Order: sequence, then C-alpha cells, then structure tokens
Amino acid sequence: MSTDVFAALASPVRRELTALLLDGPRPVNDLAAHFAMSRPSVSEHLRVLRDAGLVTEQRHGRRRIYRLEPAPLRELSEWLTPYERFWREKLADLRRLLDEEDL
Repeated sequence: MSTDVFAALASPVRRELTALLLDGPRPVNDLAAHFAMSRPSVSEHLRVLRDAGLVTEQRHGRRRIYRLEPAPLRELSEWLTPYERFWREKLADLRRLLDEEDL
C-alpha cells in the first residue's frame, strides 16, 4: 500500500471529499459547494486524492466528474484489520478486568 494514501487521507478536507463521493460520482462544482474555500483549492485537494489513486477524474467538455476508487480503500482496510482485532481484544480484556472488580 502506498504511503500516498495515508498522506492524502490525513487532511480532514480530503476525508470529507471521499465521504461525499461515497454516494457516487459528482462534478467538482458540486463538491466545492460543501466547503468554505475556493474551487481551485478544492481542485487541489482532489488532485492529491487522484495522485494517490483514491479518485478518478472524467472530463465531459469543461465539466470534471470525480469518482471514488475502492481499491486503495480496500487495501487500507485489509492493512488495518489486524490492528482492529488487536484493539478489540485489548478492550475485551479491559472489560473483563473491570467486570471482575465490580464483583
């Protein structure tokens, strides 16, 4: 998995953009309307996501439509799964310990 994915998702704006794209492809102007920043600034965030492989851009004349790409997110999820199990087990151990103290 590319470190670009982590770097791209480090920004709250870019995480919000990916969340907006969960519902399907959207034009850049529609995405930009959700932020209190200029359209070129939103386009720069989209470029970072595109460079990381998280979104693709399709041009229709002057319109640019962005689509979320699932492969990098799937890779990220697979990478995180062992850590999720680890923390789930640690929290279950903590719960058992606290339950024993209540007895």
